[in-house]
Amino acid sequence: MAAQIEEKKQDLKDPRIDGIASSIRVVPNFPKPGIMFQDITTLLLNPKAFKNTVDLFVEQYTGKDISIVAGIEARGFIFGPPIALAIGAKFIPLRKPRKLPGEVISEEYVLEYGTDCLEMHIGAVQPGDHALVVDDLIATGGTLCAAINLLERAGAKVVECACVIELPELKGRERLKNKPLYVLVESH
Repeated sequence: MAAQIEEKKQDLKDPRIDGIASSIRVVPNFPKPGIMFQDITTLLLNPKAFKNTVDLFVEQYTGKDISIVAGIEARGFIFGPPIALAIGAKFIPLRKPRKLPGEVISEEYVLEYGTDCLEMHIGAVQPGDHALVVDDLIATGGTLCAAINLLERAGAKVVECACVIELPELKGRERLKNKPLYVLVESH
């Protein structure tokens, strides 16, 4: 039964996914020993794969009543703005500490190789905004959880999270407070 479900998933897979997956380089032991870094810079060097990545996200979110796309620093800044422009939403950068001028709201979190913090301008989100959170990768889910918490504390309703890559063995999806997660490529 599980084999039939997996076979059905393969039948439904968009043919652009293979080109995206094959353009992502894996760098062992970066930034620390034991980490298999998923390098999207090689995807960005492939205009067709890059365009297909953005197009798949735009197709997923067009007409879904999303008013803000929140991109997580830094690679969420690559994919978030073109998605926001294409679906008619505003883009909100979720930045590392002390990168935004003016008043900010912040959220600390733990990630797979340390701790960090996300910040957003106060007033960037209006109560009732429908948010999509975008990043390049989900591993343990700590960064996406921090983004969800930050946006919801500011009054947004997080509709979904979107990542180019998922590392499913790290079970980050399970930490997302039942928020849907749309992923293009699973890396095992």
